[in-house]
Amino acid sequence: MLDDRKTAILSAVIQEYIATAQPVGSTHIAAARNIQVSSATVRSEMSHLESEGFLVQPHTSAAASRPTRGTGTTSTISQRLAAST
Repeated sequence: MLDDRKTAILSAVIQEYIATAQPVGSTHIAAARNIQVSSATVRSEMSHLESEGFLVQPHTSAAASRPTRGTGTTSTISQRLAAST
């Protein structure tokens, strides 16, 4: 189960990835207005999301991308985002 912070970070990664079709870095996510933690915390949470199968990192120095497992979560997060706007 994802906690609120991981859900917010995953949502921000998914939104940015959909918008740009490019891997998303922790510094960019930390700068998002709804993410109120440091880029180091974002990196740590992204690492947990990767180990849980929600994100993939193509190589060590790369930013994260969304794998297949995140697909089901995308619709849940999208529903939450739509409800909050």
